[in-house]
Amino acid sequence: QVQLVESGGGLVQAGGSLRLSCAASGSFFRIDDMGWYRQAPGKQRELVATITSAGSTNYVDSVKGRFTISRDNAKNTVYLQMNSLKPEDTAVYYCNANVRSNIFISHNYWGQGTQVTVSS
Repeated sequence: QVQLVESGGGLVQAGGSLRLSCAASGSFFRIDDMGWYRQAPGKQRELVATITSAGSTNYVDSVKGRFTISRDNAKNTVYLQMNSLKPEDTAVYYCNANVRSNIFISHNYWGQGTQVTVSS
């Protein structure tokens, strides 16, 4: 069984910064793509950023230039550095990962979510 545990959310003023972390634990062969999603009240969950095991990244347009996704493969951890935060970034942020139990089988996992609130 694999668990994704997020940390780092909180309340920050507009223009401030936060760093989210998500650590994977359990028994597995390898972690492939990892990513961050967010869901604001009354809205659908949306992709924020993804990163492959090789380090290639992808961002939604609204966070480009402000957010940076990174990972530490040795620690099975993905990070999201969020700078120049805006009130519209307020949401519950979820970690996501594609985890291989062996070379043939992959499962998708979600973290429990961490609240990010940006005040104006």
